[in-house]
Amino acid sequence: MDAGKRERYKHISEELTKLVGGKDNIQGVAHCATRLRIVLKDNDLADLKAMEEVDLAKGVFVAGDQVQIIFGAGLVNDIYEVFAEQNNMKNMSLSDLKTVANKKMNPLQRVIKALSDVFVDIMPGILAAALLTGLSGVLGNFEFVKNNDTLYGINTLINISSGAIFGFLPLAVAYSACKRFGGRPILGIVIGCIMLSNSLADAYAAAQGTVDVTTLHLFGFGVELVGFQGGIIVALLMGFVTAKLDIFFERKVPEVIRLLVSPLLTTLVGALLLFTVIGPVGRGLSSGITNGLVWMTQNLGVVGYAVFSGLQQLVVITGLHHIFGAIEAQLLADTGRNFINPLMSVAIIAQGGAVLGYLVIHRKNAKVKELCIPSFISVLFGITEPALFGINLRYKFPIIGGCIGGAFGGIVVFFTNLAALGFGTTVVPGIALADPSGNGYINYIIAHAVAITAGFFMTLILGKFMDQPEPAAQPKQITETKSSTPSNNTNTKAVVENEPIYGYAEGQVIPLEQVNDATFANKVLRDGIAVIPEKGEVYAPVDGTVVSIFDTKHAIGIQSANGTELLIHIGIDTVNLNGKYFNAYVKTGDSIKKGQLMIRFEKDKIEKAGYDTVIPLLFTDLPEDKQLTKLALSKMTKESQVAAIQKK
Repeated sequence: MDAGKRERYKHISEELTKLVGGKDNIQGVAHCATRLRIVLKDNDLADLKAMEEVDLAKGVFVAGDQVQIIFGAGLVNDIYEVFAEQNNMKNMSLSDLKTVANKKMNPLQRVIKALSDVFVDIMPGILAAALLTGLSGVLGNFEFVKNNDTLYGINTLINISSGAIFGFLPLAVAYSACKRFGGRPILGIVIGCIMLSNSLADAYAAAQGTVDVTTLHLFGFGVELVGFQGGIIVALLMGFVTAKLDIFFERKVPEVIRLLVSPLLTTLVGALLLFTVIGPVGRGLSSGITNGLVWMTQNLGVVGYAVFSGLQQLVVITGLHHIFGAIEAQLLADTGRNFINPLMSVAIIAQGGAVLGYLVIHRKNAKVKELCIPSFISVLFGITEPALFGINLRYKFPIIGGCIGGAFGGIVVFFTNLAALGFGTTVVPGIALADPSGNGYINYIIAHAVAITAGFFMTLILGKFMDQPEPAAQPKQITETKSSTPSNNTNTKAVVENEPIYGYAEGQVIPLEQVNDATFANKVLRDGIAVIPEKGEVYAPVDGTVVSIFDTKHAIGIQSANGTELLIHIGIDTVNLNGKYFNAYVKTGDSIKKGQLMIRFEKDKIEKAGYDTVIPLLFTDLPEDKQLTKLALSKMTKESQVAAIQKK
């Protein structure tokens, strides 16, 4: 990256380090596609609200005990590089960071995280099967498919392919769980095969009483030889137990006989536990979960649906939503239909409606657009964290509007008897999982349209009463100002309503576009002006406070008394001098007065070293109701007014 960008990212990194409680409070840092992820020793030391205002940050939230700052794709890579370098945590991987974060989780959080990890591995297969099920259902409704041998044959193969994974889902879950908890995955597959063995009575047939069940007597207890078709909870428990047994016997069995004896003992003990303890307990849990959900639909009716879809996104905030994958899988195994998926989907899209509502309210705010538009696009694919933590939860009333919208969507789901044939994806791609019976696809679209519309309008209504924009600082009122310049200046008389900006150096004024550096010239770091200095002194252009001064003393950040943020950068690539030839007369936190000497630099020596000494002044964060007006000057002194911040 070029020096200008690195300078900006360095400033961001320094500010973030301060806001998270300093270097000593950082345990680890990594990044994903869009977020800088930081694990802290004490999250209470972090100022999350202040982090939201950090340059280029689009949102801040805590998830999985990680402080996550949303910067966006591409940008986060560069910011991470600088941040990690400054905090001596270079090359820390995301998996390393997760390990650090997991150590800080409480037992419940670890269980939920583990459940989520189990289903991540097998999710592609589940999605493929669910999509094929939907496709088969659609094709089966067409007469020309039924009447054409080839099309009928293809649809039959699709139907077989779609049902296979669900028939063997306990095996897949046992495999993935065993792998997740540190066991050898093949032993998870062996246990899964035992659960579905042809030597056992089919669980569904046994439940209907259409097959004889053999009963064994072990240790005085009767053990029924019934298979575990649909036993997702049992498979989860057995995957965990198998992994722990494998680890235990691998440690205890002597190496000479380990290859033969360790897997034998793991499988034997695991099978005994499956039929005597874990199987019955797991069946009880599965039955309780399914019966509870079915009871909700039968007894709470539309109220139960509305409450679930209205509050589901609040569960996402806690991180407990990962457990729904196991529940959905069990529901599908027991009933063949998953009504939870469309309820979660309408809850998600309603939060997207709330984002759009907030965007309309603040449509003139450029930063709000930067936050809202990418967040809404994420919502369309079922990802709500940017919307929740970047906007809705942050500003409070949109989350309420979104929850109300979700409740309305849930009502539509109830009355249309909408359900899914799979799980794992929602909103736009989720339509492929919808049960096509009873105009399922049309009902899916209607439910989502109602949810997003309700979320949008409820946010607009609530915004009328609850939106509390931060009050703008009261500007100085200047009725008329003349630039005081030497005789060779182009004097400009300007009527300035708000805040004047005065000369910060003595020399020739040039447009920012003429600075010999693409970062400044292209205004990557915001708009401003520049001066070719005649001597090596930099003065305060306003009354205000020094927000930051770099160790190399070549750049200084200022906030005026009226809240305007400015950055003065002395020279191009002068960061490479590491502070040589620079002397600072102020420090971070100092109050300054207009015309006060802040930095002195040895101009001739810097130029002799091969560096351009042009000094850009950048206006880094103008309020949405303000605009920059640059006065026409050819020469600058510390007494001349060079720009003004005016109301639009």
